[in-house]
Amino acid sequence: MAKKLTKALRGKRRWVGCICPDFEKRSELAEYLSKYPVRLYDYEDGKCILMVKLEDYESIKSELVVGKVISQTSSGKIRLVRERMEFSRKPRKR
Repeated sequence: MAKKLTKALRGKRRWVGCICPDFEKRSELAEYLSKYPVRLYDYEDGKCILMVKLEDYESIKSELVVGKVISQTSSGKIRLVRERMEFSRKPRKR
């Protein structure tokens, strides 16, 4: 039987909250971000949340200092980034 993949063995990630006022649509932003090893998670009102693997975090953070997408906050928990960026989306109820 295969060993169970525990939380400690899963890949680590960071959530990065950014402002991106130059983009009208999510698809435009996704196309722009395709050159970076990130995943666009949320987008609304010129703000976005990106998922970044922990090993890529430092390089991405330094890339997003100036340009069309500027990093504002980051955390290991998406809930904290959503609160800091004032996203209107509420968490799902289970």
